[in-house]
Amino acid sequence: MAETASALRTLAHNVRAARTRAGLSLDELGRRAQVSKGALVGLEKAQGNPNFATLVRLADTLGVSVSALLEGPSEGRVRVVTAEAVPPLWTGERGSEARLMLTTSGAAPAEVWRWRLEPGEEYPSHPHQAGVVETVSVTSGRMTLVVDGTEHPVEAGQTAAFDGDVPHAYRGSGTDTCHLVMTVHLPPGPAPTG
Repeated sequence: MAETASALRTLAHNVRAARTRAGLSLDELGRRAQVSKGALVGLEKAQGNPNFATLVRLADTLGVSVSALLEGPSEGRVRVVTAEAVPPLWTGERGSEARLMLTTSGAAPAEVWRWRLEPGEEYPSHPHQAGVVETVSVTSGRMTLVVDGTEHPVEAGQTAAFDGDVPHAYRGSGTDTCHLVMTVHLPPGPAPTG
């Protein structure tokens, strides 16, 4: 329970700081991210439990990575992260899950995700901000990548890349669990104002 409260405080601080850097009011951030002002007020007070889709919309609107909203200060030059140490940000009804392992630093950061997709289970994603590029590398099993309504089969040993600014979805295919590594390449963030 203490870990959850600490994570909510970190999220609250990071959202407030990113909103301030972007020069957005609560009303304007809510309008752009399609999140109610009440939910944002609660979030910035470290209350509530925002879902994955809300975090993605906030990150996209603020021009930061999802992990930039979730992570505390950097712990050093090298970060080694195990999947078991990172809670899933999405879990499906059939046991699928997505874990945000880490985000690289720098002007154009990249998020590294580990996904497990059970056969027939799908995660639909809304379009991201312009300039976001995603790659999916299937390590075992098969998936169907749906980009702007077109299905693309991706099998073990294959990698697909696409612009993430259109509707897209990831679906487990075949009879076995699909494991994949996804990278989300973010465009450079807005220049600090001051």
